[in-house]
Amino acid sequence: MPSLKKKLSDPTLKLTAHVCTIPSATVTQAIAASGADAVIIDMEHGAVDYGSGHAMISATSGFDCAPLVRIAENTPAQVKRALDIGAEGIVFPLIRDANDAQQAVEMMHYPPNGSRGFGPFIAQSRWSSDLMNYRTDIEPELVCCLLVETADAIANIDAICAVPGIDLIVPAQFDLSTDMGISGQFDHPDFIAALARVETTAAKAGIPLGNVALAKPQADALFQRGYRVIAGFDLIWLRQKAAEAQSWTTG
Repeated sequence: MPSLKKKLSDPTLKLTAHVCTIPSATVTQAIAASGADAVIIDMEHGAVDYGSGHAMISATSGFDCAPLVRIAENTPAQVKRALDIGAEGIVFPLIRDANDAQQAVEMMHYPPNGSRGFGPFIAQSRWSSDLMNYRTDIEPELVCCLLVETADAIANIDAICAVPGIDLIVPAQFDLSTDMGISGQFDHPDFIAALARVETTAAKAGIPLGNVALAKPQADALFQRGYRVIAGFDLIWLRQKAAEAQSWTTG
C-alpha cells in the first residue's frame, strides 16, 4: 500500500526521492532497491514514454519506494493517465499561483472532491486493490508535489501554500533562477531571498520541502535548513561515476 504520504506527515523523517530520466525499469528497480523512499519518473524532461513509465512504476513493486511521475503539462489528461498506470503521486511543474495549485489538487481526486476521470484499470493491480475499491484504498494516499520554479510562484507563495491538499513543495533552482534572469547564480542575493521566502512560508504552512543534493554536504545543509526530502538524478550520477573512472586512466 502507498506509504509516502504517511512518511511526509512525520516531521522527524528525512527522505529521498530520486529523479529517473532514463527510460529503464532496471535503473528504477536498482534505485528502489537502494532504499530510496521515492522515485520521480520524469516525463517532463526525461526520455520516458507511457510504456516505459508503466514498467518503471511496476519495477518499484516489492520495495518501500513510492513511484511518482513528473508530468510535462498540468492537464487532466496527463494527471489521470499517470495515476492510472499506477503512480503514487504527481509532481506538477510550473505552478504559478493559488489557482494552479488548486487545480493540481483537484486533478488528483475524483468528484465531488476533484475532477479526475475514473479508470484505474492498471493502477488497481499495482496497489493490490480492485477496480471499485481503488477509490477508497488508494486515492486518499496519493501525493501532490508542486514545483516552485517561477518568479510568479515566489510572489504568490503565501496563497499557494494556503491551498489544502499539498503534500510537498520543491523549489526547482535551475528553472527558478533562469526565470528570474540569473540562471545558475544560486549565490545571487535575489535568488537567496526567493528561496528563503519559500522556506519560511512552507514551514509556517507545515508543508514539507524538497531539493536536489548530489553530495552529502549539500544534503546536510538542506536538512539543517529544514528540508525533508533530498533528490538526485540517475543520469547525472551515471555520468559522474563514468567520468571518475575515466580519470583513473590519466593518473
